[in-house]
Amino acid sequence: MSATLDLSVDPADGQTWPTAALWDAAMRLGQRLTLPPLPLRPAVAGMRLAGPLRRICHTEGVASILQGLDEAREGDVLLIDNRGRTDEACVGDLVAIEARLAGVTGLVVWGCHRDTDDLAVIRLPVFSLGPCPSSPLPHPETDDAAGQPFPFQPGDVAVGDCDGLVIIPAEGQSEIVDTARAIVSAEQQQAEQALRGVTLREQLRWAEFKERRREDPSYTFRLHMARVGGALE
Repeated sequence: MSATLDLSVDPADGQTWPTAALWDAAMRLGQRLTLPPLPLRPAVAGMRLAGPLRRICHTEGVASILQGLDEAREGDVLLIDNRGRTDEACVGDLVAIEARLAGVTGLVVWGCHRDTDDLAVIRLPVFSLGPCPSSPLPHPETDDAAGQPFPFQPGDVAVGDCDGLVIIPAEGQSEIVDTARAIVSAEQQQAEQALRGVTLREQLRWAEFKERRREDPSYTFRLHMARVGGALE
């Protein structure tokens, strides 16, 4: 991650900008973030991660991961690439501890994890296709039982939370984060007003939108939102 890209909402507690806000920010800027080929979820509720992706191909089991940790930089998010297999786990408690000691920000497992209860204690963020009790077995290079590849480009940043994982391209990261910050701020203000009894329709001047739409069918709700300063994607 570049030194100027700050994905933290509150650096004191390590929280990151929500993936939903980052996605909406990219859409507002005419861009589109990348989603994994299959949905990835945190191994334990509440886990969040953000950092530049570095791939480790799981070709020789734990040896591959240890070699990758030798080359990892502090703050990296390691993609443990087990080709999307769901019939075995390639990351567990000991790997998570070693990764944390190496200064890694989190693990994205293109496959499955195990030792879920222990991962809850270790607290290194782990995102995967799900839990599996099976340990990995040797597979031939021509093995066709695995799933889709996990594509990303050098400099791409992974951000994960309870909604899943998104990948922010290297180009335009700061602008996306700045826009996400504005979206989060606007949505918080709208939520506070709603809790005080001011409905969302009132805040977003819904009646005004309907009247304008009757006069001009090309007037979209997205244009209206930009005009009134609302945040609702």
